[in-house]
Amino acid sequence: MIDGNTVITIVGLGLLGGSYAQAFANAGYGVRGIDIEEEAVSYAKEKGWITEGSTNAGLAADTDILICALYPHVFVSWMKENQKLLKPGTLITDVTGVKRSVVSQIASFLRPDLEFIACHPMAGREYKGIRYADASLFAKANFIIVPTEHNTEEAVRTAEQIAQILKFKKISTLTPQQHDEMIAFLSQLTHIVAVSLMNVKDNTHLADFTGDSFRDLTRIARINEEMWPELFMLNEDYLTAEIEALAAELLKFGELIRTGNTEEMKRLLIQSTERRKAFEGQS
Repeated sequence: MIDGNTVITIVGLGLLGGSYAQAFANAGYGVRGIDIEEEAVSYAKEKGWITEGSTNAGLAADTDILICALYPHVFVSWMKENQKLLKPGTLITDVTGVKRSVVSQIASFLRPDLEFIACHPMAGREYKGIRYADASLFAKANFIIVPTEHNTEEAVRTAEQIAQILKFKKISTLTPQQHDEMIAFLSQLTHIVAVSLMNVKDNTHLADFTGDSFRDLTRIARINEEMWPELFMLNEDYLTAEIEALAAELLKFGELIRTGNTEEMKRLLIQSTERRKAFEGQS
């Protein structure tokens, strides 16, 4: 568990890593930061979010808890190259948006005296980089812990404590399979819908006429083109199934319009309204 003597190091001081650092600092914990960009390290130091910072992985050598805020493939590569630096007993966690692939890859080479507990902070914004970091992102967000049979109860409790320190609204636990199936619908599909709406036609000339509906639906279409294709490909099976289901639903609604079946349209609109009410009651 985390106390005032726990050495915490964050690898990757981007939007999420920077927000983690800020949240830990706000809670009175000193953390270290590692990033390949000296500018990110300097910014975190200037803000007082980290006590020490470096572009050198060696800063993680005596860490108790290592938080890797990296893209999936970068996280795997970083661990392969640098796990030799970590002391026995180090607890490692992540922020990656897919879990089956990441968990299995890490398990295939991780030293037996280290432990990895997968986590997914369901928070973010349309911008990337530490200058957009904001600990308040977590106040209304969900935190998902994704343990496997290899994880200890102590690791799960520590992951819960991290979420509590960062002030996440709700903490949940899923298996890697459950996580990836859920994320395909709730996150990845919604981003694809937003991107598709922006790409279906050139709408730049519509900015003066649009209402809130288009603006709200496409907010997340401002997207990180480096990260999201990787997440999509690592969850290909679940995600393509969700895309096919949505396409079928759209075609069904189109057929209702062509045939003038207003009664079935009303039924679907009522069902949608009721489901949204239930969702709002749980969120």
